[in-house]
Amino acid sequence: MPIGLKEKQAIVAEVNETAKAALSAVMADYRGVGVDAMTSLRVAARASGVQVRVIRNTLAKKAFEGTDFECMNETLLGPCVLAFALEDPGASARVFKEFAKNNSDFEIKALSVGGKLLPADQIDALAKLPTRDEALSLLMAVMQAPVTKLVRTMNDIPGRVTRVVAAVKDQKQAA
Repeated sequence: MPIGLKEKQAIVAEVNETAKAALSAVMADYRGVGVDAMTSLRVAARASGVQVRVIRNTLAKKAFEGTDFECMNETLLGPCVLAFALEDPGASARVFKEFAKNNSDFEIKALSVGGKLLPADQIDALAKLPTRDEALSLLMAVMQAPVTKLVRTMNDIPGRVTRVVAAVKDQKQAA
């Protein structure tokens, strides 16, 4: 059943708003993937804060106008499923990579981060990006390291004095 002009405009507007808010996007060819598998992909994506969309290529090209994902227009060939990461830039890559492990028909075609188009073999680089919580914990560990080292150094001085006094005591007892 054909889609009317109003519905197409609504789809384009909705995808455009999502693309403007997204941090990264991953595109894949889903030919041969069953409905149950796609449903499980959508559930996993929703749990990770990723929005998955299947949209006509012509509508996607219009929706990408004025966004960082305009570079993906040249890779829009054949049936494509798009995943937009709204909170964590690596989330969409992790979801698609995990799904592709279990579904050989699912082929990742391209990804985009910060207005740059990356080939499909760069999925690991994007998937290995730390989540926001992991990045904050790494930052806090780096910030805490000098203070921790200072405390250990300052605590070591009284320990050395105690060990010297104990050694002198042992030496006098032995003599």
